[in-house]
Amino acid sequence: MQIYSDLSTLQLTHPTALTIGNFDGIHRGHKALLSELRQIATLAALSSAILTFDPHPLAVLRPHQPLHLLTTPLERLHLTAALGIDVGIIQPFTLEVAALEPAEFMGSLVKRLNVRALVVGPDFALGRNRSGNLDVLAELGKSLGYTVHVIEPVAWEDQPVRSSAIRTLLTQGDVEAAAALLGRPYHATGLVIHGDKRGRQIGTPTANLQIPDNKLWPADGVYATRTYLHQRAPINGASGGVHLFNSVTNLGMRPTVGGTEHRFETHLLDFPEMGGDDNLYGQYVTVEFIARLRGEQRFNGLDALITQIHADIAQARAILPTPVPLPDPFFLQAS
Repeated sequence: MQIYSDLSTLQLTHPTALTIGNFDGIHRGHKALLSELRQIATLAALSSAILTFDPHPLAVLRPHQPLHLLTTPLERLHLTAALGIDVGIIQPFTLEVAALEPAEFMGSLVKRLNVRALVVGPDFALGRNRSGNLDVLAELGKSLGYTVHVIEPVAWEDQPVRSSAIRTLLTQGDVEAAAALLGRPYHATGLVIHGDKRGRQIGTPTANLQIPDNKLWPADGVYATRTYLHQRAPINGASGGVHLFNSVTNLGMRPTVGGTEHRFETHLLDFPEMGGDDNLYGQYVTVEFIARLRGEQRFNGLDALITQIHADIAQARAILPTPVPLPDPFFLQAS
């Protein structure tokens, strides 16, 4: 995929079939639309292109309303690249962009991206006060030289597939139902930073992750997870690249040890020690959430906590398959 960060820097010569939107999560509904986009592009000998926004428009239009994302803009483009989309644009979203009239915005897209087909959902609208509805866009297309293709939304097991529904499931800790709507496990990528090393002291060292502030965390608790290490240095003699481990991840305040910060900590199962986890600091780690084991609890002392941690590890081992080597599926986040 060719990736661009601003329309103003673009001048594509090959004509494109374009879709526009936030596409937060790249869930099953988004994938269906992107599949249609590819087919339309292929039949007409066009390049397929996606334009998404950063920050999310709601963060600009409703700045006082908290918004946590299922996917960062770069994660969205990685996931769409895996679906075969040719061009990805992360367009800065500002109040000035929001105030553009539909004709002005579409004119810029046609000029910069050589748009010949616009592929959208039935509720799509753009421009000032969402005045560029489907009828307006189709009429503009007659003079600007593009056609509008409307793709109907999909349902999964009779449930509408919406980003808002997935956010709700994740905040309830139901990562399995969220994965069903996404069509893949939910994941978060972060940098391994120094913690208080308490896990090492009790025999279960963890990687403490720094996750982007606007990334949605599942509900606090303990999860069976799969962790990808995007290595810049070898582990235990193995080459750099990606290494996959089964893992147990704790999200929360750690009430048993008097924690004061919300932490994202992952314990890698069968991780080669090689001096402990010191060689992970500064590395990127991606964690996939497979199943929730329990909610966050306060235990009556460290012995009770250690006993429960070992029970969590045993339960995770029973749930998770043996990891096998594979290409890095999150290379764009780790670049």
